[in-house]
Amino acid sequence: MLDTVVTGGTYACWGLVAVVWVAAAVRGGKDPGTARKAGRDIASSAAAGAAVIILLSPATAWQALTVDSPWIRIPGLVVLAGATAWTIWARLALGSMWSSGAMARPGHVLRTTGPYRLTRHPVYTGILGMLAGSALAQGLGRWVVLAAVVTLLLLAKAGAEERLLAAAFPAEYERYRQNVPRLVPRIRPARAEQEGAAHDRSAGGPPRPGP
Repeated sequence: MLDTVVTGGTYACWGLVAVVWVAAAVRGGKDPGTARKAGRDIASSAAAGAAVIILLSPATAWQALTVDSPWIRIPGLVVLAGATAWTIWARLALGSMWSSGAMARPGHVLRTTGPYRLTRHPVYTGILGMLAGSALAQGLGRWVVLAAVVTLLLLAKAGAEERLLAAAFPAEYERYRQNVPRLVPRIRPARAEQEGAAHDRSAGGPPRPGP
């Protein structure tokens, strides 16, 4: 019974996020104008490849890391559900300014509202939270390795995005970076960040800081 619940819940959460991603991509289409890019999105490709290899590998290969305790798996499902809601919120807040790779497009503004008041990369925060919840819900095992690999790749991707935006918009993005954490949410935004957000909105502001 527990296996059915947590496995169904895990697939449902990831499936819901996939549906939202596809629907948002279809609805948003492509933005006009010339985008400033930071190169190919190697991190996302590597993360997808790692996920395929790890998830398709035999379950027997991960038995040493696997536990079967409801005290881990049930809370994990709760974490996964909460992280799923956060991820969808962050993706919808980004809207048509989403891009899989690090880039700055004309007309984009720095997002400082909603989830972007709490973390500079709320989509990544949500994905990592979903991986952590999945690892607990599935009794660790292969999901622990997958979470570790994806964490390293997303950190690299976040760094590339931030270097791009810091070079293009040094003053505005530096103020945002100093007041908003990268991945771990801060529940109460700093006063300086709120003042900076008001300035950015009045001035037009730089592009969004990445997913």
